[in-house]
Amino acid sequence: PFLLSSPTPPPPPHSSSLPRSPSPRPRLPLPPPRRAALVTAAQDPRWRRAMASLAVSASASASGEEVTHLAQREAAEIDEQLMGPLGFSVDQLMELAGLSVAAAVAEVYKLGEHTRVLVICGPGNNGGDGLVAARHLHHFGYKPSVCYPKRTPKPLYSGLCTQLESLTIPFVPVEDLPANLSEEFDIIIDAMFGFSFHGTPRPPFDDLINRLVSLSAIDNSAKRPAIVSVDIPSGWHVEEGDINGGGFKPDMLVSLTAPKLCAKKFTGPHHFLGGRFVPPPIVSKYKLHLPPYPGTSMCVRIGKAPSVDISSLRENYISPELLENQVMPDPFDQFVRWFDEAVTAGLREPNAMALTTADKEGKPSSRMVLLKGVDKQGFVWYTNYGSQKAHDLSENPNAALLFYWNEMNRQVRVEGSVQKVPEEESEKYFHSRPRGSQLGAIVSKQSTIIPGREVLQQAYKELEQKYSDGSVIPKPDYWGGYRLTPKLFEFWQGQQSRLHDRLQYSLREVDRSTVWHIERLSP
Repeated sequence: PFLLSSPTPPPPPHSSSLPRSPSPRPRLPLPPPRRAALVTAAQDPRWRRAMASLAVSASASASGEEVTHLAQREAAEIDEQLMGPLGFSVDQLMELAGLSVAAAVAEVYKLGEHTRVLVICGPGNNGGDGLVAARHLHHFGYKPSVCYPKRTPKPLYSGLCTQLESLTIPFVPVEDLPANLSEEFDIIIDAMFGFSFHGTPRPPFDDLINRLVSLSAIDNSAKRPAIVSVDIPSGWHVEEGDINGGGFKPDMLVSLTAPKLCAKKFTGPHHFLGGRFVPPPIVSKYKLHLPPYPGTSMCVRIGKAPSVDISSLRENYISPELLENQVMPDPFDQFVRWFDEAVTAGLREPNAMALTTADKEGKPSSRMVLLKGVDKQGFVWYTNYGSQKAHDLSENPNAALLFYWNEMNRQVRVEGSVQKVPEEESEKYFHSRPRGSQLGAIVSKQSTIIPGREVLQQAYKELEQKYSDGSVIPKPDYWGGYRLTPKLFEFWQGQQSRLHDRLQYSLREVDRSTVWHIERLSP
């Protein structure tokens, strides 16, 4: 055990009412969120981007506006205009296309389960997209190999090959490919032929396509590599799709610029659009209806979202070990260390926490709130004193907090007693908020039933007009802060095979003083 002597904390209130703290305590303000320049692949928020992408797809479906599909002639014309009057170069478009493919792959196929990638590249621009995708996948943490049977001697393609060789990405000749691709690779990216291809595939691409046909015929996708096609499944007709029914059926299709007509025949679970570079003149001229890209993502899911087996959703966490001799002896210091790391990693709202309260009958309720201050006296947040949580706390002044930092495989639980912060502390914080937030706090009688959103909007407009002269907005009596004084902390770090680290800090009486005692809990 690790013990730290500290002053005995004030005893929790024994009455049902919540007394105010006798005097304001100095409080450490939370640092403003900062965006890290780089986020590692393990911290890449793929899940949030996927949910945003699904939301965009659902929105597009709800609007009844079908995504535009291009004929071969239209696709060729758009490329000519992009690389002509609109000022793009082929290497710029190839870079954006390859990045889109890599982003789509990373969004669906998680590193822990799909690490080994074979990228099969053809001799044209589609093959160049595959070379760029291989480079980005390497930097994302995957282990790509490249099969590039007919290397194009142009400087652009030679340069891409040099870039991959400098990263020690292996180039595998066709004759050296394993007989059973399922044993060596988790993902196969088909970047052989794009929308400009005509005729029948010639050797060695005909054999490579036949091998993909054999793989896609295996019904159990868990026993074969996932097949990802770039823009067009190789061997398909750009407009009519798999004409004779003998082609392979990819699991993912990443359409570029806009889906081609053959994409209407795609039946796999994952259809993405990539190539976030289409300018308004192109959209207007070809009357394109394309879904908006979520956030900063280079790809967006289109078409029907795949069904999900909830019971199969799981992560095999990879994290540094959390050891007793590495943590701070004081849990407040350990929390600040982890919080600072969450801020530095650029996590969105690292101060978001689940607050759980219970009424006098023990009926619990939870909601997300924002931490607004932390020091050795406790954790502070602000709310409406007429809300459900405030009602619970007036009957039962005990609560629990939960911070969950998904991208870092971390969570922190805090339990303790709660009391209101001094009025002057609430007053000071209220006037530090944006004026719009101050008005919103007055307008909202939190947790009460209202007939519609227009009631809030009308009340807000009236207050906005009332204080339009810039005069001080008075803090309402029914709004203020709470402070949770901790009695227990638990720091959780996700680990492989569910062998998570859990270190618990609890208060103990030792030699007439209160100390923090550290114990390891079984996961």
